[in-house]
Amino acid sequence: MIRVAVVDDQELVRSGFVVLLGSSPDIEVVGEAGDGQQAWELCRHTSPDVVLMDVRMPRIDGIEATRRILADPRCASTHVLVLTTFDEDELVHEALRAGASGFLLKDTRPTKLLEAIAVVAAGDALLAPRITRRLIAQFAALPHVLGPPEEDGLTDREREVLVAVSNGLSNQEIADRLRMGYGTVKTHVSHLLTKLDCRDRAQLVMHAYESGLTVPGRG
Repeated sequence: MIRVAVVDDQELVRSGFVVLLGSSPDIEVVGEAGDGQQAWELCRHTSPDVVLMDVRMPRIDGIEATRRILADPRCASTHVLVLTTFDEDELVHEALRAGASGFLLKDTRPTKLLEAIAVVAAGDALLAPRITRRLIAQFAALPHVLGPPEEDGLTDREREVLVAVSNGLSNQEIADRLRMGYGTVKTHVSHLLTKLDCRDRAQLVMHAYESGLTVPGRG
């Protein structure tokens, strides 16, 4: 059973998510919150597996709430899935820094949302394709100093896999592109998370760009 907290400042939207999640036999809604402060307090008392987190809210926004929740020892097993509208996803980079594990647009189909909750609850990261493209575009707009990437202790093969991850490819797509077994790709991704001290796949993307290993416009 996946325990989920729903956070959104619009009661109608929040209620809709609660009804949808309640229709799944594998999900239990442990509570609702209308702003980031309430979300943090709710998570401290219920320790949900996944938090559906809105971004723009009063008192404390979704990014600061994510940061506080994931820094709280009582929420050590909690993962945050951010729900955003298309014109808000310039905040994705900040949410990544705060530790969010997933990003979906609010127009995502119900079945995809339920699947996303399961993915994030299992400890994996999930980025909606349109958000991934916008995230890369944000890095492209920043000044880059061309030069060798930071020393990170990675093997050449691990760097290849990291670049593929930063391009938004799934494990199966990476396996096909690099002509590797699916299990081997999973092992490389696991090693990358450990070596780079990243919480999940989303933070691997951020590391690849910030370290200079991946430069927007160059695959």
